[in-house]
Amino acid sequence: EATRRGRTPASRPHGDRFIPQRSAMDMDVSHFELTRAREEENATVNASPAKEEYKKALAANLFAGGATNKVLAFKHKAPAAPADHQNSLRVLYTQNRDAGLLPKKYSRHIPQAPERILDAPELLDDYYLNLLDWNERNVLGVALGDSIYLWNASDGSIQQLMQTSGDNSHVTSLAWVQDGPGGEGRYMAVGTSDHTVQIWDVQRLKQVRSMHGHRARVSSLSWNGPLLSSGGRDSVVMQHDVRVADHKVGTLRGHAQEVCGLKWSPSGTQLASGGNDNILNVWDDRYTS
Repeated sequence: EATRRGRTPASRPHGDRFIPQRSAMDMDVSHFELTRAREEENATVNASPAKEEYKKALAANLFAGGATNKVLAFKHKAPAAPADHQNSLRVLYTQNRDAGLLPKKYSRHIPQAPERILDAPELLDDYYLNLLDWNERNVLGVALGDSIYLWNASDGSIQQLMQTSGDNSHVTSLAWVQDGPGGEGRYMAVGTSDHTVQIWDVQRLKQVRSMHGHRARVSSLSWNGPLLSSGGRDSVVMQHDVRVADHKVGTLRGHAQEVCGLKWSPSGTQLASGGNDNILNVWDDRYTS
């Protein structure tokens, strides 16, 4: 019992800290604070600004440097607990104190096994080639050796699009034309090892154009509307306008080795090119010709 009393903070002789003290209160100021809100409600909308400033200055002088909003005065603070005092409720109220302040962590399940496994014989083991591309119609184009196959992810059907002609020739890159959401996904650009860029009509399974200009294999392709960019082992990026007969409209020279990656920005104003020379170039179409 003696130990328990020793841990309980002793009460002070000057009263309860939750009861306001009249000796610490200014009754005139308290009356002013209680009636001021009612007077402000009854004031007209077109009150004089000068008069309001005069009231503020008068209140600041009368109330020792500034009016106060406190009506009741509490002078005494809570008594300090002894150094060895342990509150039994502290763990209950503090263990989750910061739980609401911390950002919530959302976990996303990443599957460890593929959803579908497709046989891909003769898929070339060459890091610098771009042999896969998916279009808006959920059709995946895959280059296997000298042929391109189309796999429809919606119904699982497989169709052969083309096969290169020529000894030891093979497909080195492919890219669907970007029609936007809801587009037909009808045309595909194909780069080959014999330095050509072909345009294929997928619906008719027919080649509609063949474009030359590279001196080595075409390893990367990227569309920007009717403009097709192609990069090759000759370290050159060529710009083709597929709408006109004279398709070559520009040449970009900024790499010393094979151009193995091309991608237009969503705005269609900048082209990024990556090469085997460990250089990434960004070309601005507004300042190139």
